[in-house]
Amino acid sequence: MIELPEEKITEPEKKPSNSIRRFLLELLETVVLAVILYFGIDAVIARVRVENISMEPTLVPGEFLMVNKLAYKFGLPKYGDIIVFHYDPTEDFIKRVIGLPGDTVEVKGGVVYMNNQAFTEPYINEPPDYTGTWSVPADSLFVLGDNRRNSSDSHVWGFVAMKEVIGKAIVIYWPLKDARLIKPALVVSASN
Repeated sequence: MIELPEEKITEPEKKPSNSIRRFLLELLETVVLAVILYFGIDAVIARVRVENISMEPTLVPGEFLMVNKLAYKFGLPKYGDIIVFHYDPTEDFIKRVIGLPGDTVEVKGGVVYMNNQAFTEPYINEPPDYTGTWSVPADSLFVLGDNRRNSSDSHVWGFVAMKEVIGKAIVIYWPLKDARLIKPALVVSASN
């Protein structure tokens, strides 16, 4: 038997530049994906920090909320929804929807009436100590803070145009110990 000399097969040496190039390409792909995800999520969800006491006890200063920006693209808010809206170019407000377009809102004797029906509002801090009647125009909302005696809202400065609504508050995510879904409040009419 004839023995042939064994050929050594050697793998070509990997060039360090190929592994660096591959690493940089993967890093770039990761950064691009993160940017796309960030802007995609940002188009649908806003993050808002509660700054004042106007929504106590429901929301307290220092809490961070997620706001669904698409909630009202195809319909109106519902009674009791907590919304975030532009008040002026530098400030966003958080309030509860009380009146929809065409509604008549009246506050008297510490009770809120919508279209002559009294509301039962277990979520408020104290009953309002003011009176008034407002007719909600088309494409607008009447909003009040849950801390009725310490809230600058529609009873002071009027209606919120629908075009100024950013979205519906859906989750408190910070601080973690207070994290929870913001459940829709049922604004129940009381019998008179």
